Amino acid sequence: MSRGLIIFVVVAALLGMYGCSSYNGLVDKDTQVDKSWANVQTQYQRRADLIPNLVKTVQGAANFEKSTLQSVIQARANATGINLSADQLTPENIQKFQAAQDQLSGSLSRLLAVAESYPQLKATQNFSELQAQLEGTENRISVARNDFNGVATEYNRSVRSFPNNIFAGIFGFSRKGLFEASQAAQTAPTVDFDTK
Repeated sequence: MSRGLIIFVVVAALLGMYGCSSYNGLVDKDTQVDKSWANVQTQYQRRADLIPNLVKTVQGAANFEKSTLQSVIQARANATGINLSADQLTPENIQKFQAAQDQLSGSLSRLLAVAESYPQLKATQNFSELQAQLEGTENRISVARNDFNGVATEYNRSVRSFPNNIFAGIFGFSRKGLFEASQAAQTAPTVDFDTK
């Protein structure tokens, strides 16, 4: 065997081993993104499951604003209508998903704010329990989204770094989208202590 052939075989073997290692690492990170995405969806589903109970409890209050309830019901339908699998997590799809979820969050916030002016509603045990469960769920959603962003960022870093990017391109691994702050979060709330 010639020396050149031996060098070629050794280099090819090393590249093959590195390619396998790189592929397996990308598969591991992709699986972590899938798991983290499932956790995010679980928390959003928990919130969606609580909303019908909240709406029924609020409907029991006399003269409650029907338009507020209808906006919550419609926002829930829109939010649950967007189902993304882990392989559809492009930045554009994440933005669409997030926009629908933000619309639901806004509708829920308006519902809870309007409910403040109904003392008999606020006094009911069911409403208080549902409000506490929704607050807890919003916190869980925030944690799940942060965890997802961490895992997806690590995955994206692996997909984009050299020489993994070569193997990622060959094997079809692409960047995943991340959750970003909603547009409403970009505007600081105004606080007015003037009691005129």
